[in-house]
Order: sequence, then C-alpha cells, then structure tokens
Amino acid sequence: MSGYGGGRSNGGGYGGGGGGYGRDRGDRGDRGGDRNGHGGGGYGGGRGGFGNGHGGFGGGGGGGGGYGGGYGGGGGDRMGHLGAGLQRQEWDLSTLPKFEKDFYKESPDVAARDAAEVEAFRRKHQMTIAGSDVPKPVETFDEAGFPRYVMDEVKAQGFPAPTAIQSQGWPMALSGRDVVGIAETGSGKTLTYCLPAIVHINAQPLLAPGDGPIVLILAPTRELAVQIQQEISKFGRSSRIRNTCVYGGVPKGPQIRDLSRGVEVCIATPGRLIDMLEAGKTNLRRVTYLVLDEADRMLDMGFEPQIRKIIEQIRPDRQTLMWSATWPKEVRALASDFLQDFIQVNIGSMELAANHRITQIVEVVTEMEKRDRMIKHLEKVMENKENKILIFVGTKRIADEITRFLRQDGWPALSIHGDKQQNERDWVLDQFKTGKSPIMVATDVASRGIGMYQSPSPPFSSNFQQKHLLYTLLSRLGAIFIVRNCLTRRYPYGSHYVVES
Repeated sequence: MSGYGGGRSNGGGYGGGGGGYGRDRGDRGDRGGDRNGHGGGGYGGGRGGFGNGHGGFGGGGGGGGGYGGGYGGGGGDRMGHLGAGLQRQEWDLSTLPKFEKDFYKESPDVAARDAAEVEAFRRKHQMTIAGSDVPKPVETFDEAGFPRYVMDEVKAQGFPAPTAIQSQGWPMALSGRDVVGIAETGSGKTLTYCLPAIVHINAQPLLAPGDGPIVLILAPTRELAVQIQQEISKFGRSSRIRNTCVYGGVPKGPQIRDLSRGVEVCIATPGRLIDMLEAGKTNLRRVTYLVLDEADRMLDMGFEPQIRKIIEQIRPDRQTLMWSATWPKEVRALASDFLQDFIQVNIGSMELAANHRITQIVEVVTEMEKRDRMIKHLEKVMENKENKILIFVGTKRIADEITRFLRQDGWPALSIHGDKQQNERDWVLDQFKTGKSPIMVATDVASRGIGMYQSPSPPFSSNFQQKHLLYTLLSRLGAIFIVRNCLTRRYPYGSHYVVES
C-alpha cells in the first residue's frame, strides 16, 4: 500500500505509509537521512508499518521524501528535506575578520623531553599519532599551559592527572590545528575539547547583537548534548561564558530565547540546529571553533547530509575537531572533506572493539530463568545500599514491564526510554544519580549518556534482554554481549568495571 516516487536523484522513493522501521525522532534524537540517501524513516507500508518512521527509502542525493501513499498517507520525509532551505555560503577569506586560534606555548619541561622519552610515554598509553609537527604530549595539568582561570576550575575538581587523550589532545587543540581524536567512550574526550574552547572564546571579540555562537559542538543525542553542556557550564563559569543546548523533543521557545540573547557556545543535535538555522533564529557566521563529537555515531544515525549542510554555513578557516570511538571509512571521508592538514591522535586500537578495561564473563540462562536470576543478583548487589544497578533491555515495552515487575516486588526501580518526555528522563536520571532510585531500567536511548555520567560509585549493570547490533553495544559502555539469552552484570573493580554475565 506504499506510494512509489520517482524523478530526480534527490526526488522521492519508496514512500512509507505513515510508518516504517525507523524510529521516531523523539526517541533517537533528530534522526536524519543517511549518506546513501536513506530517509530518516524506513520501509513504511500500508497502515503505518513497524514504528513511527518519517518517510521512505529515498533515492540518491540527500535522501528523498517518497509519496507516502497507502492508508497511512505518508506525506514525505521531512528529515530527508531538512536543510533544503539553507543556501550554501560563499566565503571570501580576504574580507573576513581575522581571529586567533594558536594559544599553545610549550612548557620548558615538555620541551626538555627527548624523542625517546616522548615515545616511551606514548607507548605506555597506547597512543599513536599521525600528521606533521604534532606537539609533544603533556604529563601534568600545569604543563598544558592553560590560563589561571581554567586551571583553578580543573584543580577544584580534584583530577589527579590528564587522561591519555587529554595529554596529547590539549597541545593539539590549543595549537589551533584541525584535530582528529580516536578514543573509547569515557576516556575524557569532552574536557579535551572543552577547555581549549574556553581559551578560544576568551581570545575573540565580544558578541554583537545578532551574532551567533563562537563555538559549535555537534552531538548525536540529546543526552550527550546535555552532558557536554554541564561540562562547559562547570569550567566556563569563571569566564561568564554563556551556552545553550539545542535538541529536539522539547519546546523550541527557551532555546530560541537563549540564541536571541547571544551565547558563546551552542551544543546541538544536527536536526534541531538546522530547524533553527532555517527559521533564522541563529546563524553560524561567528563560529571559529567547530567540534564533531562521536562522529561515527552521528554517521551511523544518518546525520551526514545534515552535518554537511551545517558545515557549509561556517567559515572555512575555522578550527575543526572531530572525535570518534572508531575510524571507519565514512568518518575518514568526512575528515578529508572538512578538515585541513589535520593531526590525529589515537588511543588504543582504531578498530571497533570492546573496552579492554572490562572483563567479560557470560552466563547463559533460558528465557524462563532470567527474572529469577536477575532477582538473585539484585539481592546480592543491594546488600550494599550505596550500589546502583543498570538494567539494559531491548525495547520500551520490556523496559516498562521489567520496571513494573520490580516495583511490585518492592524494588526501587525506574525506567528511561524514548516514549518518556525529556523532563521525565532528566528526573529519572537525577533520581538514579543521587541514589534515590538506585535501580534504573534503560533502552538504548539513554545508553551513551549513562555510560559517561558522573557518580560517586560506578553502577552495576545487567543486560536483561539484548537484541541490538554488536557495534551499538561496543560503543555504549565498552562491553560486548554475544549471547542472546544471557544476563550480564558489571561489578566495580578499583576504578573500572568488571563485567560478569
């Protein structure tokens, strides 16, 4: 019952009758068409298909709309056409105001280290570099050369030393070069670009009325965007740096007000940012520091056309930093198109792999045994009232079902998934972080955010029902689950997790 579209390369396609396999944008951030022209929805059909897709299987170009047809009446793929109203900017660098982006002054201690010492440090931290004139890594916060107002905030957090990605990434970012950083989730990537961003902002002229942000950070999901905002707010407080977080699933009004008042930093998911640009609520003419966080994830979610539309609105002599957990050919292609003479740091393997700081043990159980085994694990773990437990499931229905089962049995459990409003998700996460509800049942929508959240004690984790693709799991908390009927548990071991399944 689906409609059939034809025509030009960016035309229609197999329109979805109001549905498809694709998820609703409220569930996965702002889902877009992928680099092959696949629309944000999926193979819709008849009366709505298997979800809330946004259109059809578009052909070529940026993904077409499809005619929708059928009883569901698709009406086209909005995400496939998102950004169609944005005109590619033509830049004349000779007329653009100059800006400063090289702030790095090598510490005497760093300069004194010979090549053998530097190589030994990089080898110890599984660090590889690529590119010309890559600066030496720093080993302490003081060696990074941040201004006092930044260092005071860092030391107030009580961090003992930079992480591996920070040791090499800070000199690279502060030098004004385009940077690619490959490191696993939870490695400290956010601070690696946030602190240089603060230095960059404070060296630029003040915003004038009507100016857009100086720093733009693109993230794949609202949960990650909110976490980035928290870090920027924390470390930019002393500089009075203003920021806003622009993402879908919530009213636009407060975001529009922030943008109209002027913010130095905009953290955004691609779909909602394009909405704002098309509506004239902001512009990217002042952006001189661009960050693509979790670039591999954004491409997996189909945001490449939107990312390209956004970057076309930014002056080409900007500084661009791309961060990713993996380095597939799609990410390499994006880097070659939009980064100039970039330098690269990689921590660990560039192949998709589980976090090697996690030990994985698989316990195979039948479907009928899962709940009894889960309860036994809960009883053991919750003997210590300070512990927290995460239970990952494959669907929203199962999340609610498990939560209801646990609460009826007296366990303090809450669930988080894409059908919940953003304010409810935030409340659930807060209840979990503070320990008021130490058991949380989650679908993949919250996976990345949970993996990076800060808590006095790391959570145990149970993978109750996992049917997702392997790469999603690898990226999530650094663990890999390959047995379908299994129950997995993470146990904190020192400062890391040990996983028992």
